Amino acid sequence: MHSTLEVKNISKGYHNHMVISDIAFTLHKGEIGCFLGPSGSGKTTLLRTIAGFEEVLSGEIWVGGSRVASRGFSVPPEKRHIGMLFQDYALFPHMTVFENVGFGVRSMKDLQKKTYIMDQLSTVGLEGVARKYPHELSGGQQQRAALARALAPRPRLLLLDEPFSNLDVALRERLSMDVREIIKEQRATALMVTHNQQEAFAMADRIGVISDGSLQQWDDAHAIYHRPANGSVAAFVGEGALLPGTVIDSRRVECGLGILEGSFSSPCPIGCSVDILIRPEDVIHEDDSPFKAMIIHKTFRGPNILYTLSLRNGDSVLALVPSHHQHRIGQEIGIRPQVEDIVLYARGEVCLTEMPDPNERHKFQVHC
Repeated sequence: MHSTLEVKNISKGYHNHMVISDIAFTLHKGEIGCFLGPSGSGKTTLLRTIAGFEEVLSGEIWVGGSRVASRGFSVPPEKRHIGMLFQDYALFPHMTVFENVGFGVRSMKDLQKKTYIMDQLSTVGLEGVARKYPHELSGGQQQRAALARALAPRPRLLLLDEPFSNLDVALRERLSMDVREIIKEQRATALMVTHNQQEAFAMADRIGVISDGSLQQWDDAHAIYHRPANGSVAAFVGEGALLPGTVIDSRRVECGLGILEGSFSSPCPIGCSVDILIRPEDVIHEDDSPFKAMIIHKTFRGPNILYTLSLRNGDSVLALVPSHHQHRIGQEIGIRPQVEDIVLYARGEVCLTEMPDPNERHKFQVHC
């Protein structure tokens, strides 16, 4: 598979402060990638650096097999063959939708150009508003017009900067799926940044989680959620709790939920102290269960209620329960863990594997 974008260990900073550090990843032709992270994590700086609006301090950026950036070298943004969909759409207010989409299409003859632009508008469902101006469109229509304009010149790479942040929640969810379909239909390669996990999951083939300017994990959505590379990713993506526990053997670990058995996300020696990731869906509400937990907080979410539960040992977990199970704060409810893939992280203690000869144990000390 050919790569459209290769980012090779790039770093960028201002006034002795590093904003992004040693970031490396590859985006293949036809893939949609997404960088997910909180405000200030460096994801927008990364996007601007790829676009050519910022210069790298170290590393290289390659687009379509050509080097476009390295230390002391930078191809201008307009020559990188990159399309950009800005957060505020940046449509020209004095131009119609038709003229906006046709702005970057200069090499075609008039009739061919007109047909091509109308095809682009048809792809995004705007053929009926071609003669309208941006201020006459709804937010969703403006977003589609901006997408059509960005895709019209057939860029090697499309960059999207928080493309749905100005839309209401319901429209944002629907449009994220529509935009993915449009990008896939056009066989374009795209990279977006967002702080919204649901947008990332709905849009992207590959997701990169950024924290404090470093790339923590670059993987598909399923792996990001179910196999987070470290505690930082686990804490940011989805909901859950990290329970302290102790490894019993290669498939069992003991914690406040009892003994959990399953496959470990990473091996750890017997006796090691670990943190175990427990998602809300890992805790099943079961009235007849002898294992009880007390409700200390609840959040109503329509079809579900998210309960925060205090275990007997004082640890807390989350449980997502159908909302017809209405319980009060302070009430004890029956629960049981249902964890097959056990995600655990070492707590930094020195642990010893079991060895037959006590005199040889020092050779098998492991920091886990």
